Amino acid sequence: MKYFNKGGNMDKQEYIQILKALGDDIRFQIFEMLRQGSLCACKILEKFNITQPTLSHHLKIMCDSGLVLSERDGKWVYYSLNCDKLNRLIAFLGCTKCNMQE
Repeated sequence: MKYFNKGGNMDKQEYIQILKALGDDIRFQIFEMLRQGSLCACKILEKFNITQPTLSHHLKIMCDSGLVLSERDGKWVYYSLNCDKLNRLIAFLGCTKCNMQE
């Protein structure tokens, strides 16, 4: 099933993958770092007490969800948020109607 909103459309599984990617503490912290702009994996790794293979695993999940993009520049890989996917998620969540009782 496709969900339509002003930001475009994605299917339910795409939303689930992005939300799962954000559901881990380390991946959420990576997301927060990438909100400021593109970063090399080496700069991301400096913030955490994890191994490079563990960081690669987390970044793969984020890239596979479509939330994060990677770009190779020589021997370095830079990661950035996929603003198109993020804006679609924001638009989808923004269309949620909540019953607020006062």
